[in-house]
Amino acid sequence: MSHRSSVHDLKSLVLSFHSLIAIETVEEERVRSLLMEVAADLRQPFYEWSVTEGLQRLRGVTVDGTQDALTALRHIDRIDGDSVYLLKDLAPHLSNANAARALRDLTHKLTATRSALVLTGDPIELPRDIEAMAVRFTLELPDDALSARQQVRVDLSRDDAQRLVGALSGLTLNQARQVIAQAIVEDGRLSADVIQTVIRCKGELIERGGVLEFFPVEENKFQLGGFARLKAWLDRARVGFSPQARALNLEAPKGLLIVGVQGCGKSLAAKFIARQWQLPLLKLDAGRLYDKYIGESEKNFRKATDLAEAMAPVVLWIDEIEKVFAQGGTGEADAGLSQRLFGSFLTWLQEKNAAVFVVGAANDLFNVPPELLRKGRFDEIFFVDLPTVEERANIFRIHLALRKQNPDGFDLKALAAATEGFSGAEIEQAVISALYRSLQQKQPLTVDAIIEAVQSTVPLSVTRREDIERIRAMARGRFTPVS
Repeated sequence: MSHRSSVHDLKSLVLSFHSLIAIETVEEERVRSLLMEVAADLRQPFYEWSVTEGLQRLRGVTVDGTQDALTALRHIDRIDGDSVYLLKDLAPHLSNANAARALRDLTHKLTATRSALVLTGDPIELPRDIEAMAVRFTLELPDDALSARQQVRVDLSRDDAQRLVGALSGLTLNQARQVIAQAIVEDGRLSADVIQTVIRCKGELIERGGVLEFFPVEENKFQLGGFARLKAWLDRARVGFSPQARALNLEAPKGLLIVGVQGCGKSLAAKFIARQWQLPLLKLDAGRLYDKYIGESEKNFRKATDLAEAMAPVVLWIDEIEKVFAQGGTGEADAGLSQRLFGSFLTWLQEKNAAVFVVGAANDLFNVPPELLRKGRFDEIFFVDLPTVEERANIFRIHLALRKQNPDGFDLKALAAATEGFSGAEIEQAVISALYRSLQQKQPLTVDAIIEAVQSTVPLSVTRREDIERIRAMARGRFTPVS
């Protein structure tokens, strides 16, 4: 990535009203050099601050008494005209409530200007309210040249305009303006392509909230071997997200519950669904939801559902759903929290109007709350069993191709026959293990090497035979097989 490319990228952010930029790096002098060029290109003054030197204008004198962060921010507030400010290692000083308040007010004030406050350090840990206002920048962003007076060409159909408005829903006015401006500066056009850029930027904003993990559409390359019934169901249900369905007052599909044997593709199925429907994917897990402070977990859950609805249409993946809503919790600290969260989830699942397709994945079928297994909670409940011999061959094909091995050069039938009782995850690990061994021995990967790795593995179908048989017995006749 060239120096000049990074200058253009930073300048684009400044021109698109990003008044607070955080660059997490130890290359302080490199950032300084970049910002000096940005300021020169924009014909604006350049200032830098550190706790040891205070606030100083480039080739100017240091402002007396500005070593203190709060004093420096107050002085910046009094500077007239647009400027670029490099604030070195400011983040630790924001533990002071007055300094944090001053930075937040200053960021808001400068939003309508071409001024930018640039924070450096490693790491940069910001208070939540300030994090929501900041944009994170890395030095490896794509090359996007920009002319300050570049004309914007609008090339949107009526349907595209409606989709763009939908993509912007849930953002504040300032966030929407920043996202649109950032999308436009890439090529000077407001076209249908901007919609995916908006969704990606919006997802990154949502992920910075700390509750959900975001998987953009263009990065979702996940493949799924087998699962024929699930794939057929997805093909039928996809029409529920269409404008034609909305015109007939038909609700979008609300979700699936996927239960079954561990390591057989439940989590992969959630990613695959988003890929098939070309929708962004959000992931919620217990670790992000639960908080040690009383009341925070419930607030986190409301935040997660609000953010998911703001992202609609979207797939919301809840991994190990039996842990997220474990009934009763453990110890006195739970104090009914799990039941309250579960009640909130059921209410939201029943009443939500936004096109949020929920995919719940459960490893421990016996601890799934029975209310989730009732008909009507989800559109369908699918059961994932150990893969069949044909599915195992297909899984081998996928994982060999992913690791740049030509599947046609391997006897897939022999590999499938050798892995009776293996899960998809165990097959993947056998391929990886054999590849490592082949690299170590400096020999090409062979069927024999994979079978050797298989024979050194004891699958869950052996170590947990009784549990798997119980799961199969419970699922038989109650849930729809994925294959």
